[in-house]
Amino acid sequence: MQFYRRFQPPKALTFDLDDTLYDNRPVIRRAEQAMYDWLADVHPISDALTRKDWLRLKFRLAEHNPLLRHDVTQWRYELLKIGLMQLGYAQTLAEQAAQAGVRHVLVVRNQVEVPAETHRVLRELGKRVPMLAITNGNVDAEKIGLSQYFDRVLVAGRDGLAKPEPDLFAQAVALLGVTPGEILHVGDHLVSDVGGAKLHGMQACWLNDQQRQLSREPKAKWLPDVEIHSLSQLLDLI
Repeated sequence: MQFYRRFQPPKALTFDLDDTLYDNRPVIRRAEQAMYDWLADVHPISDALTRKDWLRLKFRLAEHNPLLRHDVTQWRYELLKIGLMQLGYAQTLAEQAAQAGVRHVLVVRNQVEVPAETHRVLRELGKRVPMLAITNGNVDAEKIGLSQYFDRVLVAGRDGLAKPEPDLFAQAVALLGVTPGEILHVGDHLVSDVGGAKLHGMQACWLNDQQRQLSREPKAKWLPDVEIHSLSQLLDLI
């Protein structure tokens, strides 16, 4: 554990979900593979596009409509719809297929193995302070067994622009009923979590469980208030 500023014991906590409370990287790899497997099985015409073609289309869509980056579910829907339309599908059929594809991917997306230690720590912290979750992703916190620990789960897209934009942080402050400085936001991302929290006046806890070095992080424009290396260290702070 390392402190970068004078630390004030918080009256409330907010948490990032992906890669903070569980390892999300294998989940995303499986979800992406599920999309391509579904396309190949149900819409074999999609073989005309390589994975690089799909990826290029994904980012072209975001260039045309930057708001898609704030709603990853809608972004995938648009990707599938437009991709299939480019392959010759009528718009109505492409929309129906895209909806089915998103549903299929979300099933895999919500197959998350949450560590027992995460449950233990959140259960104990919940006895001490109120807690909210703030996520840029589209995991269903209830389906993966985490919603029980939070008074509310704020999701980018549905509830506002993605972190580090102020939307979700501002809502968290209003819901918790304390000042921003009395909230400690916990997350793994130095821009969306640490930067977003500091920009909105919160304290920021950087969960660094990958042995990263802050001095070698080029996008780290904001120092966290505290750096921890395991979630359980929060029990010594709260």
